This record gives sequence, C-alpha cells and structure tokens, in this order.
Amino acid sequence: MHMQDLIRQLREPATTKIVLLVADGLGGLPITPGGKTELETAITPNLDKLATEGTVGLSIPVAPGITPGSGPGHLGLFGYDPLEHIIGRGVLEALGVGVEVGPRDVAIRGNFCTIDATGHVTDRRAGRIPTSTCVKLVEKLRAHVKIEGVETLIEPVQDYRFVVRFRGDDLGGAIEDTDPGRTGVLTLEPKPAAGDPASAKTAKIASEFLRQAKGILHDESPANFATLRGFAKHPNISSFADVYGLNPAAIAVYPMYRGLARLVGMNILDPGHTLEDQVGVLKAQWNSYDFFFLHFKYTDSTGEDGNFAKKVERIEELDKAIPEIVGLNPDVLIVTGDHSTPSRMKSHSWHPVPLLMWAPATVRPDYVTHFGERDCLQGGLGQILAKSIMPLAMAHAGRLGKFGA
Repeated sequence: MHMQDLIRQLREPATTKIVLLVADGLGGLPITPGGKTELETAITPNLDKLATEGTVGLSIPVAPGITPGSGPGHLGLFGYDPLEHIIGRGVLEALGVGVEVGPRDVAIRGNFCTIDATGHVTDRRAGRIPTSTCVKLVEKLRAHVKIEGVETLIEPVQDYRFVVRFRGDDLGGAIEDTDPGRTGVLTLEPKPAAGDPASAKTAKIASEFLRQAKGILHDESPANFATLRGFAKHPNISSFADVYGLNPAAIAVYPMYRGLARLVGMNILDPGHTLEDQVGVLKAQWNSYDFFFLHFKYTDSTGEDGNFAKKVERIEELDKAIPEIVGLNPDVLIVTGDHSTPSRMKSHSWHPVPLLMWAPATVRPDYVTHFGERDCLQGGLGQILAKSIMPLAMAHAGRLGKFGA
C-alpha cells in the first residue's frame, strides 16, 4: 500500500494544529575542518529550549547523497515522494515567478537569443540582456502573439529568461528543447515524443509561437529570437487536503514557495515582506486553518552567497521569532529545512538537514539540549527521509488511528 493511501485510511478528525517552519537551506558545514556549522555557531536559546523539550534528528530530503533542488526538497517535507512526483523545469520556472500552473497547462522556460540573417545562433543568451530589456521584450510579445485555440501567457523572469504558459484542452508536455545547446547552428523545431498526440498538439502550438516571435523580434538587438526549454505539464499530484484531511495555509514571501504550496492545494496567504509580518499573519489566521507552512528564505540565500556570518545572523533572527509561534500553542511544531546550503560550498548540498519536532503532549524527549548538526545526529528521531515527517506530525497531532487489528 502506498503511504498516502495508508494516511487516507488511518486519518482521524481532530482540532489540533500543526506548524511546519522551514528555514530554507538550514543545514551547513564548518568553514574549517572540526569547527562549528552556522547553526552550531548561532546563539539560539529558543530553538535549544524546543530541542530540550522535544526530539531532534536529521532529515534526508530525497535519498542519501542526492542534492535536491527547492522543488523536490519541499515536496518531501509536504509528504510527497520527490522521486515519484517530478516537477518539470518549465513548471518550476513558472512557479518561481508566481505563474499558476493547472492541469490544462504546459509551462515552458524561454531564453531570448541572438540569430544572424541565416537563422544561425550567435549567442544563446542574447548577451545576457538586463531584466529591464527582458520585460520590454515580453510586453512586445504579449501585444502581438495570437494563437488560435490556446490561451498564451508570457511572463519575464530575469535577465534573458522568460516563461510561457499554454492553456488548453488535451495538451502534452513531452517535447524536446529548441535550444541547440551551441552556437553556429540553427535552432531546433519543437519535437514531440513519438506516438503522443497531446504533445504533438503542443509542439504545433510552440512552433507557431516561435514563428510569430521571430517576426515580432526581427528588428530587436541583440535579442531577436527565442528558444524554448523544459516543456512540462502540471504534475499528477493529490492535494494536501485530500491526503491529510487538513485545511492548510502557506505563508511564504518568495513566489516559488507560494507556487509549490499552491501546487499541492494549500491556501496562499499574503505574507507581507518580513519574518515579523509572516508571524503576524500566522497569528491573525490562527483560527482559520489547522496546518501552516511558514517559509523563511534567508538561511538559504546567505548560504549561497558564501556569507557564513550573515547566515548565522539570519538563524538568530529566526530564533527570536520562536516564542511568538510557541505562544500560539501549536500541538506540533516542526523546524527544519528543505535542504542544506553550506556557506562553505555556496550551493545546495546532499547533507542531511537538522530536524526538530516539538509536541508537548506526545513527544518522547531525548538527551539533546541544543539544536545543531552534531546534536541532531544524536537525537531520538535518527536520520529519516523528509517524506516521513508528515506522518509523524499527524501521529503527534492525534490525527492517525491504529493500523490493523
């Protein structure tokens, strides 16, 4: 039996509340061998108190040794196996700029490029045009692209990148990229998978889009054409409410994380701009939902910047918000990350992520009194796959019945 089917079978109604606090990229590494990580360096009395009263461990986002992107990392935390639910690049790009992607949609990443008079690619990224130019080009495409029988949405992303979303009936996403991957050659035609009429229909639409784009951008320089990459359909994924019987809400500042939450059917709340704003929204909406996904981005961005000291500061900022969250008396509070982003590496990594579960009524405390990587290695939760966190949270919240006689 699939785990989500088992959850559906065992779930029970309750009035308990669960908070999933995700410090993006939380896990780290020492700058020098044998030293402390960012989390171990930070002064975190409130998280340490939760660790003392609760139990800790390490979360493996996808599988040992696998470095996850933000999409797979969050799907795991939401209780979906990221190896079963693959989100295509086009969908991720769309979600990243707040474009909604539904079951009738195909989302595609676009790159503005430069071609010569014969159609050969001279620059695959159009000289890395600034975002302001990208916005103007997208506005021009919006004004002129007209494709019968399909709704076309075009949004700028950043620099030379944009998103296209085709919405219509019977569209497929199994189509090869039109970017040839090198200069001095012609761009490729959208090629659908063999024997897939839905993808053949989308490929025909994409060809028409590119034909019109070439004419519309003909007089532009350096971005006088475009390529399409990462064709992707909305994934076939059950809603959070359907699986868990919860009424979920997401409080996330960055569009991509709101998009990922929307993908699984969470209600998207206006988060404001700061962590203080987000906690204020949590308080204001406390009686309206029974599950809250609260996302804190800056532990990730500081890690990607390679700024160890700043990541420590951001962790300490998060720690200061903990008493207000605990003051709402959640039945279960989970603190973890979607992946590790060590400042030392300036990127996502495969390292397991610190995990804390605080559930005053049901938790079995361990001996850990500090929330850090080494401490979590000794914790009562051990090392578990991220997809196992939600079943544990449901159990601690009194929302799962007994399995079997």
